[in-house]
Amino acid sequence: MKVLFIGGTGNISSASSRLAIEKGIDLYHLNRGNSENRIVGAKKILGDITKREQLSELEKHDWDVVVNWIAFTPQDIERDILLFKGKTKQYIFISSASCYQTPLSYPIITESTPLCNTLWDYSENKIKCEDRLQRAYREEGFPITIVRPSLTYDTVIPIAIGGFNEYTAADRILKGKEIIIHGDGTSLWTVTHSDDFAKGFVGLLGLTQAIGHAFHITSDEILSWNMIYKILADSLGIEARVVHIASDFICSVEPSYTGTLLADKAESVIFDNTKIKTFVPEFRATIPFATGIKRTLQWLDENPERKFINPESNEKIDRILKKYKSIKA
Repeated sequence: MKVLFIGGTGNISSASSRLAIEKGIDLYHLNRGNSENRIVGAKKILGDITKREQLSELEKHDWDVVVNWIAFTPQDIERDILLFKGKTKQYIFISSASCYQTPLSYPIITESTPLCNTLWDYSENKIKCEDRLQRAYREEGFPITIVRPSLTYDTVIPIAIGGFNEYTAADRILKGKEIIIHGDGTSLWTVTHSDDFAKGFVGLLGLTQAIGHAFHITSDEILSWNMIYKILADSLGIEARVVHIASDFICSVEPSYTGTLLADKAESVIFDNTKIKTFVPEFRATIPFATGIKRTLQWLDENPERKFINPESNEKIDRILKKYKSIKA
């Protein structure tokens, strides 16, 4: 099976690349070659998907599957439909679980949960991408599959404030500085290791029955935010100094957190993975967060340059704490 990953070396996609190669898939990567990450066994096509003049090599190929890991806008989708219509048997769009109804009317999410999130441009654009692809499937026979990851991690720290592509919150914990947990920390969430996500995702590659369908792929481990931060702090070997602050208040002081909080992580979410388990029976998430986050921290420790401490995030956290304490006093 000949598969193209547009991207393929990121936090989520690297694990899927490695597993695809392990399973004997003839995997190609289209990227600009800027990543430090090298996937052994993947064939490289050098180019920028946004620049047609760099795609002459790409246009020589036909594919069994094309996966775009870095499409975010309807314009990206229009481009891909033009590029790959008649050139691939399956096109997989990486959407986002943040597209699901916000706020939820029912906390258990299935793939039939409505898509509606007007609080975050990122999610709104992903929904528009899905709408365009569904229309292309219905009206033009474009062979789509949609995948909606939730908070998936490998080389990032999956927390709401001072994490993900930053080491900021971890650094604050290690230095004994206060960190913020949104709300009272009791709302429920799921974090998924990229190696577990890959098991479900790679099973969809070339699966004819998956054409026209959407799937989310997450762990079945449900944790409160208090537990997520405690496990992180325990893995760092130190007790965190936690301040609980309502999400509304955080976003009123720093509106830049609206997307990651009010539009995504402020309320309890439980994912029902029945559909992906039905289509890919071998899928089962086996890496608990307490194990996975240690692997992430070890990877970060291997190269201190990976530990990006964002001064802007530190300023925001301190500003929120100062405002909160002044009002509380």
